[in-house]
Amino acid sequence: MSAATRVKFAPVEGAADLFTPAFLDYLVRLHDQLDQRARALHAKRAEVLKKAHERGIPPTHPPVSPINTGDWQVPRVPEELLKPGIEISGPCSITSMFINALNPGPEGERAEGDLDDDEDSGGHRLIDMVKAAGNRVAAIDRELTSYDPDKRKEYKIAEGDLPFFMHRERGLHLDEPDVTVDGKPINAAILGTALTLYYAGRHQADRGQGIYFYLPKLEAAAEAAWYRDLFALSQEHLAWLEKAIIRAVVLVESLPAVYEMEEMLHALGPYAAGLNAARWDLKASVFEYVMADPKSVWPDRFGVDIKTTPFLANIFRRLVAICLKRGAIPIGGMATALPNPDPEVNRVAGEAIRADKIWEAQQGFIRAWVAHIFHMKTAAQPFRDLRASGWKPTPEMANPDNYPVKIEVPAGPITVEGTRRNCRMVIEYVEGWLNGRGAKGIDSLAGKPGIHPALMEDLATGRMSVAQIAQRIRHRAKTTAGPEGLHDFALIKRLLQEEREDILARLKATVKDDKGRAAYAEAEQRYRKAVKIAMKWIKNYTDLDFRSLGSYTRPDLDRIAAAPDAF
Repeated sequence: MSAATRVKFAPVEGAADLFTPAFLDYLVRLHDQLDQRARALHAKRAEVLKKAHERGIPPTHPPVSPINTGDWQVPRVPEELLKPGIEISGPCSITSMFINALNPGPEGERAEGDLDDDEDSGGHRLIDMVKAAGNRVAAIDRELTSYDPDKRKEYKIAEGDLPFFMHRERGLHLDEPDVTVDGKPINAAILGTALTLYYAGRHQADRGQGIYFYLPKLEAAAEAAWYRDLFALSQEHLAWLEKAIIRAVVLVESLPAVYEMEEMLHALGPYAAGLNAARWDLKASVFEYVMADPKSVWPDRFGVDIKTTPFLANIFRRLVAICLKRGAIPIGGMATALPNPDPEVNRVAGEAIRADKIWEAQQGFIRAWVAHIFHMKTAAQPFRDLRASGWKPTPEMANPDNYPVKIEVPAGPITVEGTRRNCRMVIEYVEGWLNGRGAKGIDSLAGKPGIHPALMEDLATGRMSVAQIAQRIRHRAKTTAGPEGLHDFALIKRLLQEEREDILARLKATVKDDKGRAAYAEAEQRYRKAVKIAMKWIKNYTDLDFRSLGSYTRPDLDRIAAAPDAF
């Protein structure tokens, strides 16, 4: 049976141009070699999580072996990946945002790298994957343009050298239901990586560029080995990749991955480049692994800072140490603050970003991420300045044994207002998701006194908010500061409803004409749906079902929104 016969895909715009017979031959080869392994790896994840919940056996380090004791190094890292500074992140399926990320910021300089994302900030739909694939090619060829008729604004790539591209696809734990092989949904990581290597990869290889990936949601060395084999099979099948430089950075964003950082680098073999400190997803993963433990209820997550939380700081110092030991690059976390019309808000946000990046630079990170070009120079400068000064990491910083892993409960209060912020963030995020966006600027303190810039929130922070709400419900957490409260479903339902009505009231107050009234009516429906979906997402988590929002189809979400409340 031919590949074209085995593969079916939804008729979204642009898909037929990408799903050519030659591409499908390549895609099916990857599927046949890797799909069952991906499903087995996913099942293994479930086993590890079940052991933590039912038997109290958390993830831990692999046994001592030549991998974690031997004298090996990752392959030489390409020179451009050694540049200190910043990488800007955003969805590459939204053309205007992608172009903005590639262009200079307000102070006239570009980021070192661009994280062109089709994962946490992507829409998790086939149409998003198709747009991402086309946009990546057009960006590499410097032909990417966009026009916004509402703003009467044209977007195009400015002259000058572009940042290097860091591609991020959906993880191996997700499927794409709008593309099937033999009647079953294809693995989303296979599809996304195949599209990028086949199209953008060819254009990059033709220009002598390295083809770089971020690998999300990995939990074990065996999963890194899966990607190694995906890259190797691709190089065997696609002639233009035979001599191409392909490198990958592993996102350390799950608790099991914390214990296998060294092993994952080793498993990637010739494709290994580095590790990234993915702080938001890591916190969410910790929530999931301790969800069944009543002694592990966390304080308000907004006050849990990496810099001032010893066990989290230690994890990321260990990440740096492993990179230094193995010749890999350590990449820091995300600066999420968005620009504001009020200069004072921008000043405060800038100071917080600068302090955060100074700390990361001093720990040995070479770069970090930023969500908006407005704060790009502020976020980049600490890394550039420290490296330019001649500073070098000490030998002690390169010894992972100096930074043992110990999971603890952070210090801080449990408050109803902290829970309320989580509720508002989840509502706003799900509304954006329903509107086709995997990333959204959200001020979870909108209308509250004080200076608080909106933050670019994505699936990671949505997941973290849901996890914290669910943990508090599951253990009927009592407040330790502020108004007294006991967390249960009734409280959360009330908070969700109150926040939804506040959001709608503020939105309605901005309506000025018929066009605005029509837009408000559509938004109101999305926000009402968002609360229903948020309740289902939270209820799942209280039942130890940590299914990703990205695993639901749009019809799934419509059914949830039409069903009775989950609680």
